[in-house]
Order: sequence, then structure tokens, then C-alpha cells
Amino acid sequence: MESVWDYPRPPRVEASRKLVRVEFAGEVIAETTRAYRVLETSHPPVYYIPPEDVRREYLRPSRRRTYCEFKGQASYYDLVAGGREVHDVAWYYPEPTARFEVIRDHVAFYPGRVDAAWVGDEQVVAQAGDFYGGWITSEIEGPFKGAPGTAGW
Repeated sequence: MESVWDYPRPPRVEASRKLVRVEFAGEVIAETTRAYRVLETSHPPVYYIPPEDVRREYLRPSRRRTYCEFKGQASYYDLVAGGREVHDVAWYYPEPTARFEVIRDHVAFYPGRVDAAWVGDEQVVAQAGDFYGGWITSEIEGPFKGAPGTAGW
């Protein structure tokens, strides 16, 4: 088991060779064994998928931008497939800080905004809240930041 309270701050990025898959509207939107995990205290891992392993024809640039004190400015994508559309479903860092250069242009999906997100053969549970995009599996234990009342952690 991994405790999110053992993850560092500032966050650490590490390669993952597990199969990571994102599904939406009957389509596999992304699938890879070359993802990176970003691990930060109190947060479930966020998986960043190489752009060449994402079916970009389903993504449309969003107007949303956010700023992370560690990774820099994030840009977002909307997802359009099967007659459905979800806004701000994923984000990426076009110009990350030097420490996070390895995830440049890699796409991170909010698991709660797609139909299913998988690590190996396990469907993940989305991190609570609307800001963070952590992927909770049975290997990860909390408590997790994101739910009401946890903003001050």
C-alpha cells in the first residue's frame, strides 16, 4: 500500500509502466504503458499520458488556464465523442518548469469526467472535489485532500 501522506511536497514525478486507459462514449481516448505519475502529499497520483498515446481527434483546446506553483501554467482540453461533450476534461503543461520537463505536453485526465479510467485492470475512483484530478486505486490509501472541509490541509 502507498499512503498519500508519504508522498513529497514539492511533488515528485516518476515513470509508470502500468497500462493506463481512458474511455469515453464507447471509445478508448488514451492508452499507454508509458505514463508518468505525479505524487504530491495528500493527493492520489495523477497520470500524465504521452500525447502520441492520446487520440487527439477527440480533444479540442479549452479556454481554461490554471497555474501550479510547481509545474507552471496548465492548458486544458474539452472532449467531444459520440455526440457528447465534456468541458475541461484534461490538462497539460506546454511549458512546464524544469523539474517537470518530462511531462511537457503529456495529457492528464480527470477520471470523474470520463466514462472510465483504468490502471491495469482496475477502474479508478476519482479524487473528490472539482479541482484535483487524482486517480484512486486499491493500492493507494488516504485520507485524500479534495473533499469538502479539506482545503486547509
